[in-house]
Amino acid sequence: MRPLASLVALLLGLVHLCAASGPGWVSYGSGSGPHIVLLGGDEEYRSEEALPMLARILAERHGFRCTVLLSHNEDGTVNPDKGDSLANPAALDTADALVISLRFRRWNAEALAKFDAALQRGVPLVALRTSTHAFAGIPKESPQAWYNWNNAGGFGAKVLGETWVSHWGHHGVEGTLTKAEEANAGHPVLRGVGPAFGDSDVYEAYPPDDAKILLRGLVLKGMDPKGPLSDKVKKRARGDKGGQPINEPAMPVAWVREVPNASGKTNRVLCTTMGAATDLADPNLRRLVVNGVLWGLGKEVPASANVDVVVPFKPSKFAFKGYRKGLTAEQFGEAAR
Repeated sequence: MRPLASLVALLLGLVHLCAASGPGWVSYGSGSGPHIVLLGGDEEYRSEEALPMLARILAERHGFRCTVLLSHNEDGTVNPDKGDSLANPAALDTADALVISLRFRRWNAEALAKFDAALQRGVPLVALRTSTHAFAGIPKESPQAWYNWNNAGGFGAKVLGETWVSHWGHHGVEGTLTKAEEANAGHPVLRGVGPAFGDSDVYEAYPPDDAKILLRGLVLKGMDPKGPLSDKVKKRARGDKGGQPINEPAMPVAWVREVPNASGKTNRVLCTTMGAATDLADPNLRRLVVNGVLWGLGKEVPASANVDVVVPFKPSKFAFKGYRKGLTAEQFGEAAR
């Protein structure tokens, strides 16, 4: 068994060595399969940790080519606080699907144009957490100024189906436990997805009528996934702004849409307001993301997609200014340090 174990270790090492990388970006997988581009850039929820982990699963468990693009400093180390930075935007030219975890980005004209061109090609999107308010501060003369979250909801409202509204649960205090929407429980994206726990709170969200709600988020009284549900009453920030028991009904936390775009193509969209790196420690949420990529590409979704992490994943707790400094994108894809 010793030679076999050594061979396995060698092969796994070679797979990792095949990863190309550069300032703020890293890629995994090879061959002619679909190219999944994962875009990270948020100051709080540690997308720089979560997306390389997801990319390795998609590449090494499902055969995709994956490229992770992050915000970075001049020396090439990752810095999610640089909202004007996106590494290697040329990778978007060959994207077949996008996974995004963004917040208040203000990329330059080249990066915005390449992202928009991918959308206009009709690529599918899987959008996590703060991607509902992905863009802010794009100049008003830019063709992509409509992306800004405070421009009638921007990219979030028009493409994903919601923009930023409010924290519905008590941020950092009340966790989330998902339950499937009964009417859509048979949707392919939910195959093998059980109740998921996240320590990020439920967002207030009102997806449009064309969205199919897949999961709702039950607000817990604390951070124990087996603990009691919150029974408080809260006022809504939308509509009549009346009060309701916080879990009656529970807010949507994952939905799908098929959105026509200006080029005449249609983007398949999975949006979830969960997606902190700590949330993605739950295999049920990882499976939701993988299933969303497969569904978006029109591929068969298995009964239980393999979402085992490739290397140990020990995500940092969400926090502003809480990122691990001095690391490259490739280092974020390695075992936790």
